[in-house]
Amino acid sequence: MQIKQFDSVNELTTAVAKEIIESVKANPKLVLGLSTGSSPIGVYSAMVRDHKENGTSYKEVTTFNLDEYVGLEPSDVNSYRHFMNEQLFDHIDIPKEQTHVPMGIGDLVDNCKKYEEKIRAAGGIQLQLLGIGTNGHIAFNEPGASFDSLTHIEQLTEDTVSANVKFFKSEDQVPRQAITMGIQSILNCRRIILMAYGAKKAKVVKEMVEGPISPAVPASVLQKHGDVTLFLDNESTALL
Repeated sequence: MQIKQFDSVNELTTAVAKEIIESVKANPKLVLGLSTGSSPIGVYSAMVRDHKENGTSYKEVTTFNLDEYVGLEPSDVNSYRHFMNEQLFDHIDIPKEQTHVPMGIGDLVDNCKKYEEKIRAAGGIQLQLLGIGTNGHIAFNEPGASFDSLTHIEQLTEDTVSANVKFFKSEDQVPRQAITMGIQSILNCRRIILMAYGAKKAKVVKEMVEGPISPAVPASVLQKHGDVTLFLDNESTALL
């Protein structure tokens, strides 16, 4: 694992955006894996700003998102499809048919299988953006998730539900399941960028980087990957 440390969240998100932008410029047909939640919002804002000011084009880029809540229509304001459209896709020149988010309604098992097939058909994900949960989850692979898993249905822990309440009107509205790319799906990505910031992530960052590789901390499996760069702020690295 390579570690890049930053004094502020703004510097961190700007650096992550620059890494993605430069990757797109180097390979206009990049297959890009994206994440949701509060962590990447600054990254997407910087990408949109660059697109408008500098004309970086995403017309040939293909994207795959990590996960989606079970039971939410793509049009639901709390769905990750809606989030991605609102934060990024509606503001750059990428054709919507080249953007992929797991489908959380319908035949879920078939949806999982077809999502993996789409990734394979695209030639695999070349650059994947990740965050990390305070319980060590990557995507929605909660503690105890199999390292061999591909896209699947995951039961969310109470920690994750509580962490996501801020995006909903009440805890009752937070879905208890999600479709998520599995840990093996993530390990199959050629290059990984993981971003984390804030004191609340310091413990899990230490466990990810220095702790034993264990399903108890799913992100620890990234120690096995050959090309992972961690973008961290000073607070999240405090225990390293």
